[in-house]
Amino acid sequence: MAQISVNNLTFYYEGSYDNIFEDVSFAVDTDWKLGFIGRNGKGKTTFLNLLLGKYEYKGSITASTVFDYFPYQIKEEYMDLPAIDFVWELKAGCEQWRIICELGKLNLDAEVLYRPFCTLSFGEQTKLLLAVLFSGENYFLLIDEPTNHLDKEARETVKEYLKGKKGFILVSHDRDFLDACVDHVLVFNRRSIEVQAGNFSSWWENRRRQDIHAQMENEKHRKEIAKLKTAARQTRQWADKNESTKIGFDPVKDPGHKGKRAYIGEKTRKMQSRVGQMERRLEREIEEKEGLLQDIEETASLKIMPVGHHKRTLVSADKLGLIYRDAKKSLFEGLTFEINQGDRVFLNGANGCGKSSLLKAVLRRALQERDEQGSDDIVERGKLRTASGLKISYISQDTSFLRGGVKEFCRAKELNESLFLAILRRLDMERVQFGKEMQDFSEGQKKKILIAASLLTPAHLYIWDEPLNYIDVFSRMQIEELLLAYRPTMLAVEHDVRFRENIATKVIDIPS
Repeated sequence: MAQISVNNLTFYYEGSYDNIFEDVSFAVDTDWKLGFIGRNGKGKTTFLNLLLGKYEYKGSITASTVFDYFPYQIKEEYMDLPAIDFVWELKAGCEQWRIICELGKLNLDAEVLYRPFCTLSFGEQTKLLLAVLFSGENYFLLIDEPTNHLDKEARETVKEYLKGKKGFILVSHDRDFLDACVDHVLVFNRRSIEVQAGNFSSWWENRRRQDIHAQMENEKHRKEIAKLKTAARQTRQWADKNESTKIGFDPVKDPGHKGKRAYIGEKTRKMQSRVGQMERRLEREIEEKEGLLQDIEETASLKIMPVGHHKRTLVSADKLGLIYRDAKKSLFEGLTFEINQGDRVFLNGANGCGKSSLLKAVLRRALQERDEQGSDDIVERGKLRTASGLKISYISQDTSFLRGGVKEFCRAKELNESLFLAILRRLDMERVQFGKEMQDFSEGQKKKILIAASLLTPAHLYIWDEPLNYIDVFSRMQIEELLLAYRPTMLAVEHDVRFRENIATKVIDIPS
């Protein structure tokens, strides 16, 4: 068993005023199944890149192992080739028989190695690249969010696969996935880094208890500080009052009290000294306690702006089917459902079954942007109806259109800038980010832009298409609390099992 030791690590991006890491030290074992937890923008992916030697830094990182990173970047010219033609470039020295063995553990047939890579589904591509990743020996593997865009079945397969592995760092924001796959956690807190045995839930429970204790200590500290301030203020007043008695005293006119002025001066000096000591004690107390709450992982409350509609049923489908024009097979057929006010409806089904297409069909129907036959590329069969005057707040999977500054985005979307920035701050986006171009944001930060815009949009129906991809686990819990408190009407696709279990009032299974 070897160790990866990080000592006095300091790193910042060129042109940045803030350090990503400052004098950080910790150690992990290379046979651990290590879950990597932290808010978006706290440096998780940056740290993986430091392990890979991509950036220069101060301090030291020592390891007796070789690192490999997932997801692999597939060159554009390789997309039309079968993976068997380029896997050796992804992982030097990997052997075909080892890849095939790993594919079997992922319930995937070896023939995927010989099909053009671009023809594989997203789930098949993910599983294939994981098989390549684990086909080597003596590697410590850096796995960065492997479940994004995977459907429930593919997630379960990957989860079971990783449960049988060790020697990796797993970055994931899915609580169910982390709980199943890891035996230690590496946590980037607000002000510190900690390593702890257990999974996410055990760490979170320990953390919750620590935070409750810290909050109780902080409340006691506030009371002590208040008493000290009162005592210091009273002593200062006494000292000032005593000092003022020297004013106007004339020892010539009052020879009987010749030593009075010296006495008053000495008494005042002692009282002023006492005040100074008390003030210094107060400063020490504040200095000792001021960091107490800095590392508490709070999930600040959010607000949403749902509006009521005069009709109870907002969306209904009767034997609905969707099919691409000129396609031989429908995405699905015979779907019947209703979405009533207060329902939080989640769509469930395999990748490619038409979940996102159904969301877009409802959106376009409500906006009256399609005729009775559907859009230019998709034909509707059966009936899809939306209530008249329906206002929808929509979050797309796509973030590529986010360009320019945050203020320009607010003006284009007619959003209240102050409220918008306040929501982003509650989602733990640093103020320094607001001066950057959105195309330079991380994927998690881009998703938070879309979520904040949706929360600020008054709507009868919220349509969210995989809103939590790349969103950190703490923000997910904030959004859960929000939806349970305000109970907006929703139609959503989300593969985070725990989130869906906590939020959904109804699940619609899309036949594949």
